[in-house]
Amino acid sequence: MNHPSPQLNAPARTFTQLRSCTRRGARLARLLAVFELRSWDVPQELVERAELVIAELAANAVLHGTRPGDRPGPGFRLTLVYDPSGRRLRVDVTDACGDLCPRVPRADGDPDALLHTGGRGLGLVAALADHWETVPHPPGGKTIRALLSSPAGAG
Repeated sequence: MNHPSPQLNAPARTFTQLRSCTRRGARLARLLAVFELRSWDVPQELVERAELVIAELAANAVLHGTRPGDRPGPGFRLTLVYDPSGRRLRVDVTDACGDLCPRVPRADGDPDALLHTGGRGLGLVAALADHWETVPHPPGGKTIRALLSSPAGAG
């Protein structure tokens, strides 16, 4: 008698890369990540959202991942973990400067406040991601983690 075999969930896909703390390093991180996500058949709308999140977090790692006056550090690490069965993507960007924890500044009713204080990029990350957070990365770094998901049937 033939019984259908149970379907195993597809294994999570993982991609990690170390990039230099330069504008070129941030750009390459975004381009390589998008290439990898497309090779995994990630839904297009999720790839597009992830591309913007990666661009912002990589740029922030370049701008804020070292202390003023320091020589550029060893770089930043981008890690992607994709769960195809749940259509969930985790984006981690790790840098060496753990004492500078990012937060989205409040505009306090003034629409131009963010123009003067910065922080628009993290507002974009907050809008595009289901959740984002800062996680300590010992011995002195931090990881900015963004979680994105795509509803079934989207893509």
